[in-house]
Amino acid sequence: MNYEIRITSFPSMKKKSASRSAVVNPHVLLSLLLISAGVFLVMFSTSAQVNRGAVLGREAHGRIDVKAFEAEAAPMPMTQCPGMLAYIANLDSNDVSVIDTSNDTVLATVPVGNSPFGVAVKPDGTRVYVTNDSDNTVSVIDTSNNTVVATEGVGLEPAGVAVKPDGTRAYVTNSNSADNTLSVIDTSNNTVVATVPVGTAPIGVAVKPDGTRVYVANDYDSSVSVIDTSNNTVVATIPLGDNQNPIGIAVKPDGTRLYVTDQGTDLVPGNVSVIDTSNNTVVATVPIGIYPVGVAVKPDGTRVYVTNRPDGTVLVIDTSSNTVVATVAVGSNPYGVAVKPDGTRVYVPTEVDDSVWVIDTSNNTVVGTVGVGNGPVAFGNFIGTVPCASPTPTVTPTATATPTPTPTATPTPTPCMGRCAPTPRPRPTPHPRPTPR
Repeated sequence: MNYEIRITSFPSMKKKSASRSAVVNPHVLLSLLLISAGVFLVMFSTSAQVNRGAVLGREAHGRIDVKAFEAEAAPMPMTQCPGMLAYIANLDSNDVSVIDTSNDTVLATVPVGNSPFGVAVKPDGTRVYVTNDSDNTVSVIDTSNNTVVATEGVGLEPAGVAVKPDGTRAYVTNSNSADNTLSVIDTSNNTVVATVPVGTAPIGVAVKPDGTRVYVANDYDSSVSVIDTSNNTVVATIPLGDNQNPIGIAVKPDGTRLYVTDQGTDLVPGNVSVIDTSNNTVVATVPIGIYPVGVAVKPDGTRVYVTNRPDGTVLVIDTSSNTVVATVAVGSNPYGVAVKPDGTRVYVPTEVDDSVWVIDTSNNTVVGTVGVGNGPVAFGNFIGTVPCASPTPTVTPTATATPTPTPTATPTPTPCMGRCAPTPRPRPTPHPRPTPR
């Protein structure tokens, strides 16, 4: 039996469509149908691979390395930028808690020397300097991996620490009354390059924003020493009055005013002395109460924050009128205080509570607390902006003609950038600490 079939050319062909008839044997017809089906499948498969290769741009000898493409097309992993971090010196647990101020969580705990007290962050955010009171040393922390990269010996009972705005020098007060000096550290090699005699029992230290002067609060002398940074010599001594016992010190960002916490005594109330840096004279005195300690200035210069230890409060001073405009209750024995570089939050470690209190500067209210190590004090400017990490490099894959899947490159581990979870440590029962000297 014979069949008549009609073959019509595809419309996509450039020649005009035409049809013709032919008589074909059934066996021949079956063979033709099978061959046609095979050709169609081959064309479809090849077309699919070629089209996919055109879309992906990964055709190599007729085979597409899909895994290689997907690996390269995936977004490059980025280490999150931690931004502004707070470094809290814990006097009793001999470590530093690193707090991410964007979410107020502890990212790392860094072991340092014995009785860490003062803290200063280098202006570029790459290093943190911590004074170890019982060790007579300064620990230098690398902020990229939160490890101590140097330990430098200084004088007796180092207390305050501040860094020059250009980052080249760190200044450390040696508070023991048998020492009474300021150690000057070259930050390029972490060595002491000068020792400057100052007043008796120096505690707080601050550097003028232009880097020309260093100011030191001398507890037992009730004075402030002024040091010329060009030659490391004392060029002036500012008297504060009898029994003032200054301890904390901070400079207004424009460099025009110096704020000093005067602890006073049981009979002499404490206050904040406001000093005009142009002539080194006291131009105002703000009553505070007994034993004000830490002091910090808001970056825009409009507010000063002072910790009052016995009261467990932070007092807010309006710099335009030199008056207290708010009192914020925090925990027991607040010591240091620092303001975020953007001015939105104030951080206050409370020594007995083993915590850090967070104050919203827009309304002077406590918005949270962060548990840290034992006996947090963090005396100094302990908040800084840490630089972002570089992107983690990835291996660019090469297309291959073999059917073997492209192996996935194992990414190189990156530093945790302060995100390592701190190791839990036992927390002793809070205990009162002695009155500051």
